[in-house]
Amino acid sequence: MKPGAAGIIALDGPAASGKTTIGRMLAARLAYLFFDTGVMYRTVALAAYQSGVDPTDEAAISALAEKIVIDVLPPADGDGRTSTVLLDGEDVSWAIREPVVDATVSQISAYRRVRAAMVAQQRKIGLRGKVVMVGRDIGTVVLPEADLKVYLDASLAERSRRRFAELQSRGGKQTLQEVQTGLARRDEVDSGRDLSPLHPAEDAVIIDTTAMTPEKILKKIESLFENN
Repeated sequence: MKPGAAGIIALDGPAASGKTTIGRMLAARLAYLFFDTGVMYRTVALAAYQSGVDPTDEAAISALAEKIVIDVLPPADGDGRTSTVLLDGEDVSWAIREPVVDATVSQISAYRRVRAAMVAQQRKIGLRGKVVMVGRDIGTVVLPEADLKVYLDASLAERSRRRFAELQSRGGKQTLQEVQTGLARRDEVDSGRDLSPLHPAEDAVIIDTTAMTPEKILKKIESLFENN
């Protein structure tokens, strides 16, 4: 990195392209904060559940998202968490992984005002520096001033294989074809939406991870970072 650089790394890409795995590894190597922006939307979903707000009420959910304060910090406990997530000062790192959150987070994250509110909070956290931020619109929308922007991609077949293996390890019942169909649908939605569509930033380095091991991907990004 150049002297005085903030140390902001943006990792974008479609589902199962390796963002989370590589992001965690890279953050650990650099002693940076690993920030998966998906936790923000999970926190809004949790806040809605705790407050009794109907997740289908877009106006009420949006007002709630604009009121709460979310912070993401390095892991505070040795309990396996990759970060500590605070909702109005309360540690909700594990609560946001509950099934009640899973059931509503996709719908809530699609609301325009919710996304705008979360982007504003993501920027505040990211601009502190020394962060590896993972998502789908980090380099294009959240932190266009990132020191390094990387867009990880892989073939649909390979991403499906990875996601299928992950689900199988957790006792999942989906077939490989069902996983591939779901990822293809997710790609179409993410790339075609009006608000923050999925695409590489103009100055992002695109890495096709289809035939690469996590260690090779990591070494490539570390080299880019050191020579940036």
